[in-house]
Amino acid sequence: MVKHQPLQVYERQLCLSCITGIYGCRWKRYQRSQDDTTKWELLWSFVLLFTFCLLLIWFYFWFEAHNDYSEFNWFLYNRSGEWSDGTVPILATTAACFTYIAFLMVLALCHIALGQQLNLHWLHKVISPFLHIGTLAGVTVLSWIVAGQVARAEKTMFQVVVVLLYFSVLLGLYVVPMYITSPCIMDPNFLKPRPDVFGHHGAPMLAPENTLWSFQRALQMNVTGLEADLAISADGMPFLMRDVTLRRTTNVAKVFPDRQMDDASYFNWTDLQQLNSGLWFLKDDPFWTVHTLSQREKDLIANQSVCSLEQLLKLASFHNTSVVFRLRRPPPEHPCYHTWINDTLQTVQQSGVPQSLVMWTPDQHRAQVRELAPALIQTSMEKLSPQSLQIHGISRLLLRYNQVSTEEIRNISETQTDLTLYTVNEPWLYSVLWCSGVSSVSSEAPHVLRKVLYPVWLMRPNEFRLMWVSADLISFAVVVGIFIFQKYRTSGLRSYNPEQIMLNAAVRRSSRDINVMKEKLILSGKTVAVS
Repeated sequence: MVKHQPLQVYERQLCLSCITGIYGCRWKRYQRSQDDTTKWELLWSFVLLFTFCLLLIWFYFWFEAHNDYSEFNWFLYNRSGEWSDGTVPILATTAACFTYIAFLMVLALCHIALGQQLNLHWLHKVISPFLHIGTLAGVTVLSWIVAGQVARAEKTMFQVVVVLLYFSVLLGLYVVPMYITSPCIMDPNFLKPRPDVFGHHGAPMLAPENTLWSFQRALQMNVTGLEADLAISADGMPFLMRDVTLRRTTNVAKVFPDRQMDDASYFNWTDLQQLNSGLWFLKDDPFWTVHTLSQREKDLIANQSVCSLEQLLKLASFHNTSVVFRLRRPPPEHPCYHTWINDTLQTVQQSGVPQSLVMWTPDQHRAQVRELAPALIQTSMEKLSPQSLQIHGISRLLLRYNQVSTEEIRNISETQTDLTLYTVNEPWLYSVLWCSGVSSVSSEAPHVLRKVLYPVWLMRPNEFRLMWVSADLISFAVVVGIFIFQKYRTSGLRSYNPEQIMLNAAVRRSSRDINVMKEKLILSGKTVAVS
């Protein structure tokens, strides 16, 4: 009677069973294999890696776009007509996909480290190509697995290819800082004064946008200016409104249900004064800040009404604060279609505010406005050449923060033109623009930026080079040490699985045949043990 002693005793391999089971649904010992991974499975591994990179790009994009979440929600509102926080489902899906794909990558690396054949389950193969997030594995830590594979490999060509590929990636990471440019890598002695902060629609994270209480809250945050969007009512009264309709920020659906889809400029001022402009903020909580407000603040918000330009100008005049507004021209059928500039200018002149505090942005009839009100600060919302700025008497620019580069910011400052960039809500973005030399920014979060008294990070060029070179040297030393250790550890100490020795004949068999043979030998061993 032949006894198969090597097959009678097995060590429990719970960790290995979980790794191969979750990755390829191979929970049984006989289902696993240490054969070379097939070309088809290698292809799926590359698909998984490629998806991993796409997910990383997607994750980085949404991480960097945090400053613009509110504008993204407003964009969705203009398309759908319904206000909701569209970033929540995107971020939730992104987090779920990130966890899933990162977990698969870890399992794949564990397979390689343990010498197991890669065999991705069909369910993962269906899902993986459609995921859009991932994470960056540390290349230095990855060297442990790469070095182990190179040390155990028997083919010299395989070793050379893997080493060259790995070190090419590593070298690329080492030299990347040579091409990194940041305005915050500079001598602190050349840092310009802290940029002024304008309240973009007031302080819309703490109060309903474009309301009187919102601008009062912004002034409490020590802003140096107020920014608003204007429309013209049917009877020629300029009032503050960002949207084309009144649905999102007023209770027009309750007061005037038949007119809720009408253009806001078709309402007269008497009708607008009947609307409430604060209850929507308490209900929708667009910035998730309502829970931080006191009961007194909630009561004030609940009683807000539509704010007129005259009210805003008087508030700014009282606090000696600058005002910049963007005026939307009414539709062609509107009674004030041809007089909108004159109506607005007349309101400015009658409000009693010093003209030197008002930044005038409409380009239409600018020459006429300069004659009637020469003290107004002529401001353009277009990126013009220095010659055009001089011809039109424009002394200030109001642009979106991504419309100008660091070099353009410096060139504009050299022309003695003040530059205001919107919408800047994040401290890191404010710090970058500060280092770039911007004179002022417009923000929906003045309560956040008031705490930024110095750039979030500022590094001298010598310090950056020292940090870069030190990190490269340490990484290189660790990688070389790992390769040497793995080579020393595996040289002459190759261990063989007795089960694998018996199953691997001189003629190479397919993985399916080997699995069948494993089942037979295991059953044979059990029979012998029972007898």
